[in-house]
Amino acid sequence: QVQLVESGGGLVQAGGSLRLSCAASGLTFSMYDMGWFRQAPGKEREFVTSISRSGRGTNYADSVKGRFTISRDNAGNTMYLQMSSLKPEDTAVYYCAAIRSGRLPVVPGLWDYWGQGTQVTVSS
Repeated sequence: QVQLVESGGGLVQAGGSLRLSCAASGLTFSMYDMGWFRQAPGKEREFVTSISRSGRGTNYADSVKGRFTISRDNAGNTMYLQMSSLKPEDTAVYYCAAIRSGRLPVVPGLWDYWGQGTQVTVSS
C-alpha cells in the first residue's frame, strides 16, 4: 500500500520560511517522479513544483520560482520543499504526489498517488 505523508506545515509570518517533508512508503521511491501541489480555499489544486526520479530535473510554477526549492533523498525515501520569502498568497494545503510515467505533468489528475496534505498559513 502506497503512503505519502506530508509534514512541516504551520503558521508563519510573511517573509518567513518553512520546510515541508514528504515521506514515502510502499513504492520504490527512486522509480517515481515527485511533485508538490497546493490548494487554497475555494480554488482548484495547482502545481507548485516537481522533481525527476534522479533529482537532476526540476520544474517550478512561476509564482514560486526563486523562493521555493524542491529536493529529494532517495536513500531516505523522502522529498522536501524549502519555502522562503513566504507570502500570504502561499497560504494553502500542500500535497505531495508521485508519478511513474516520467513526464512530470502539471495537471493534478495525471499523478498516481497523493498524500493527505499539510496546512501552510502565511500571515501578513
